[in-house]
Order: sequence, then structure tokens, then C-alpha cells
Amino acid sequence: MGAIKGALSLIPSIRIPGSKVAYEELPSHDMSHASSPLDESPIMADTRRKGTSAPRRRLGFLFRTSPKRLVVITLAIFFSLVLLAGGSFRARRYYAEKAKADERIPYHWELYPRLDGFYNGIRSLVNYTDWVPEQQITTKTKPKIHKAPPFDPVAVNPYPDFSSNEYLKDHQPVQRCYLDDNEKYAAPDIFAYPGIPAGMPAPYWGSYESMGVAPDRCWERFGRFGPYGYSYNPAEGGLGLSNNSAHAGAEKVQEKLTKVDYRNMKWGRAQKKCFEKNKKRFDPEVARTEQKKVVKRSAYVLRTWTGYKYTDIQLLSLRAMINELSLKSGGEYDVHLLVHVKDDTIPIWASEEVYNKTLQENVPEEFWDITTLWSEQLMRLYYPGPFRDEDNFENHSKSDIHGVYRSAHFALQWFAQQHQEYDFFWNWEMDIRYTGHYYEFHNGVSNWAAAQPRKLLWERSARFWIPGRHGTWPEFSQLVERETQERNEEPIWGPVEFPTSGLGRIPPPEENTPPKRIEEDNYEWGVGEDADLIVFDPLFDPAKANWVFRNDVTGYNTSLEIPPRRVAIITVGRLSKKLLNTMHEETFRTHHTMFPEMWPPSVALHHGYKAVYAPHPVYFDRKWPVDVMDKIFNYPSAPQESPFAWGEHNMQGGSFYYNAGFSGALWRRWLGAKENGDGGKKIEESRSDRLCLRGMLFHPIKSESVE
Repeated sequence: MGAIKGALSLIPSIRIPGSKVAYEELPSHDMSHASSPLDESPIMADTRRKGTSAPRRRLGFLFRTSPKRLVVITLAIFFSLVLLAGGSFRARRYYAEKAKADERIPYHWELYPRLDGFYNGIRSLVNYTDWVPEQQITTKTKPKIHKAPPFDPVAVNPYPDFSSNEYLKDHQPVQRCYLDDNEKYAAPDIFAYPGIPAGMPAPYWGSYESMGVAPDRCWERFGRFGPYGYSYNPAEGGLGLSNNSAHAGAEKVQEKLTKVDYRNMKWGRAQKKCFEKNKKRFDPEVARTEQKKVVKRSAYVLRTWTGYKYTDIQLLSLRAMINELSLKSGGEYDVHLLVHVKDDTIPIWASEEVYNKTLQENVPEEFWDITTLWSEQLMRLYYPGPFRDEDNFENHSKSDIHGVYRSAHFALQWFAQQHQEYDFFWNWEMDIRYTGHYYEFHNGVSNWAAAQPRKLLWERSARFWIPGRHGTWPEFSQLVERETQERNEEPIWGPVEFPTSGLGRIPPPEENTPPKRIEEDNYEWGVGEDADLIVFDPLFDPAKANWVFRNDVTGYNTSLEIPPRRVAIITVGRLSKKLLNTMHEETFRTHHTMFPEMWPPSVALHHGYKAVYAPHPVYFDRKWPVDVMDKIFNYPSAPQESPFAWGEHNMQGGSFYYNAGFSGALWRRWLGAKENGDGGKKIEESRSDRLCLRGMLFHPIKSESVE
């Protein structure tokens, strides 16, 4: 869900006058309802009012002339010409003004040089130690293009060494998982190149090393998606999407992979069997008895809806998630589809037949047994409230409290109550893509979050880490500490107190109370503690930004000051079972709720849960000066200039935000499709072949295709 969906229509599409590059139009509303001035001209109005005379009558009128009639005719012709001339002038002025409006003044960032190293392909690979980011290249030199990729693809294995003595000393053995009941097809490997295209830009935000993601490899489409059916034909159980692709070096991948027949795949059965083989790993009682560490489990919940179109490329992504997160990990994750039934008249809770019919009509068969249906009507039954209008500070969207637009978290809270066997729940959207390995990314993010101390964690999480400006993460952390002291700001330390009344507040968990005063803590509390909330954009204070939904707060006493809040745009992330249980209690017992991007962070703030913004690598399509970027994104001059308010246009050239147009454009080029008159098989073959990108999180992807 986007931050300013309704109001963002004031921001034009990304286009510079005379430029051939324009990104895909992203969510906004057309407010240009003004009609043409010609619609109200006297000529047009007269035609509509009087209609047209019959030919015979007009001719008869002309031939029965007299001096008086000739004068009338002459005057009529004269005034008609005047009106025609006036109408023509108004039309010319209208179109001139329209053209002038189209030639708008470009945003400041549109004037920065474009970064083109993203489009250097696998025949331009260099060793990571020899790689120079495009932002640091001072002379215009073309990269060396080889006849074939200079490196061979390698299987990527980011999992712990499950068979090592070191692992087995503390953990239960991990049993191999398969795709089929007969254990013919083992969970497949995926392949990357051990190098980076010459001149590939560096990310402006975040770091691969910090997130536990290997920085020295890149991914192209054959190695990433070939094992899931991309590169072999439907007759063999694949999807046949590579038939029109550039394919230099692709045979090196093809000879390594096993062609799996996905036509009769049942992913739920495969996940269940994998868990059963490995369930001792997750059993606390067994762990205590055998003195082993218990492994925590996660539900990976994909938010989809009836009528959603599952493209072949979407199938590849879903298969990748299940294989890499669940099967290859020995059951550490289960992937679920949580499907919103948009027709509230369908009683999915009353009839198994109706439930199954709705499911089967809206979800591909291979995912039937990992799907759960819900509807807004079901949420009305589960969370009856009352949610009174007088207890809402501002319903900016004018939407129903039980509607998915304002309360998408209701369904996740409900789902978590049905599945208390999981320790964590990843809330994931269908328009996110990732070029790298899913387990490497999610496990790396989780480990990084657990390593963060709680001291000044909210303050660090409120800002963008720009390594080119701030240096290393420890240096950035020191900067945040220094600025917090200089501004005389009171850091967040444990549960936040605020005045309330009515049904009151649910007491925060005892373990969330700080063990000592913040001045006495040497960045110790919280180290090694799993985060209760992990998000992928900063956790900002909406009171300091002109974010339009900042006051959509329900169930609190509106005669008192609005409660303190935090927001993370894009409702994707990881929530702990503890946090979701508290969110459920707040909603069910005290009728508290907020806009979806605001609710989980605010509950974490109120109850003292550990919440972090994970600074994953984010790219931009232009060469920003890092001092300018820091000022605009971290130090806006006024609330309305915040990057989460009217300053959101600065995100359009990025790879991850709700309105990031560059995201979809680069993703489609990576798939081999033509975009803005560039790319496609012939272009790739004439240059350096297929794009090879490091692990990159893309959002939003509103369309995708291959050539």
C-alpha cells in the first residue's frame, strides 16, 4: 500500500521534456476533469441547441432573396466568421497552454547524470576485487567485452553446513527435503556468477556485508530461475520463457540443473513432509531433553486476492520462495498464500464446498494446499468493535474500518491466531521481487536485526544509512548518538507512556522493561535478542512529516493528545508472534487500530518491543551527490518536504519504494524484455548479453514480461 495514493496525483510522471525515457505510470488519480474550452464555445453550443436545417429549406431560403435578406445574410456570415476566428484562437491558446504545462520544470534529481552500468551484462564480468562502481569512474572508458562470460556459474549455498560437527554439536540433524512424494526430485540449487559487471553502480543506501549477503556475485535469469522452469519447455514440465532470450554461457547452467516437472506439483504436501522429517529441530521439549538448540520457525505470508493474475514469472518467484526458504532449509519456513476474497457476499466460513470452489477458481492448482481465504465480512465477525467514528482522529481515506485499505493487518492478526506454532510471520506483498537467494537475504536480515543493541535503535532506524556519506555502520551509529545529544532529544527507552482513557491500555510485557537506565547501558541490552519487527524503510515519526494518513488513529480518546506513533511505508516485514498477539489484543479488547503502515510500529513503540529498519541495499538510476541525498532524505527543511510526504518524488528513481518507477523498469530489463525502446535479445547480444545484478529488492512490480 502506498503512502499518499490519493493525493499523489499532483506529482507528474517521470519524464523530462525531450527525453525518450519515461517510467511506468504508478498509482495516482487523474484529477484533470476540466473539459476543452471548445465545449463551451458559442458555435458548439448553438449546434447542440438547434440541430441542422434540412437541405431543401436552406436552398429555398437562399433563392428567395431581397435586399433586406441579403443584409441579414451578410451580417450573419460576418458574425459567423468572427465566432469561428475566436473559437480557433481559443483552441490554439488551449493547446499552447496544455503543451506548456506538459513541458514542466524537471525535478532536481532528473538533471543528474544517468547511471548506465546496470545494463552491462555477463560478458563484462570482473572480479569483485577489481570492480569500480560507476559513481567512482572519472574517465569514459568502455568495459572489456568478452566473447563469452569470463567465469562459470556456481551453485549458491547460503545455508549453515548442516552436516558439520560444529553444527551438529548444538543442533539436531537436518534431513534432505524433496519436491515429490517418491523423493525423485531433491530441492534444487540455483546458480550465480562469481563476479560483477564492470562499472556496475554501487547501492546508495545500505550494505550487502551488513545484511549477511555475499557482495561478490551477481544473478542472471537462467541461473536464478532456470531450476524453476524458466529455461525448458512446457512439454518437460517447465514454462519455456527463454526461447527468445540472449543465451551466452547459458549452457553452463543448463547442464547443471535437473529439469523438474512442475505440472503436478503440490507445494503444501512438500512443505508438510519436509517439516515432518525435521520436526525434532523445532521441538522445545526435545531440545531440552537432548541439550540442543531449538530452531525457530517462520510463516512466510503472501498477501494476494481473488482475481489476481498469476503470470508465469510470478510462478517462478513463488516456486523460488518455497524451495529456498522452506525445503532447502529443512522446514525453517512455511510459505502461505493469504487470499482476500473481495466479494463479501460469498460465505467462505459457512460452506466447505463454497470455500474450495472459491479457492480453486482463483489460485493455481500447485498452490491450493498452501492457501487460506479471508474476507472483510469475516473480519467484521472476528473484530466486531465497536469502532466508533467519534473515536477516530481523522479518516482521511473515508474508507470502512474493516476494509483492506485501512486494516490489512486484521487478516494477518487473525491468521497468526490460527497458527501459533510459528515464532515469526513475514508479511509479503505480491509486487515485490528479489534477484538474489531468498534464504540468504531473509536469514541475513534476521541475524543482523538480532545483533542490534536497543540503545538508540529507534533513532538509528528513523534514518537512511548512506555509506558514501556516513561511512561504516558503527560510524553512522556514532553520528546518530552525537546528533541525538546535540538536539537534546529524549531517546526511546522501553515502552512509551502517553495519556489515555476509556478502555485504557494493555500492559506491556515485563521483559520489555529496560534492565537499567539508558545512561548506564553500554549498548548491551538487546544484543542477541530477535527483533519483534523488521521493516525495509525507515521507522519515521509521522508528527514530523506531512504524511496524509498520520492521524488515522482509532479507539483512543480524541479529546486527549493523539498517541505517539511510528510508520514504515510499504507493509512488508517480519513480525513476531508476541507482537502480533499484542496487536490482536489491542484490536479485540480495546478496539485500537491505526492505518496499516502505522499500526505494527506504533504497537511496538507503545509496548517496548524491539523494532528495526533493516538497511538493505537500495539503488538509484542517477548519480546523486551524496551530501544532497543526505540532506533531502534525512534532514528535510519542513514536514511537507519529507521524503514520506510531498518529497516522495525523490524516490521515483529508486529501486525500492511504493512509487519507485525505476524498480519495474530495471526488473523488466533484467528479465530480457524491451523497456523504453531499449533492451531485448538483439540489443543484449550486440552489447554484453544478459543483465547480471547483485541481490536487489524491487518494489513495486506492476507488470513484468520477457521478450
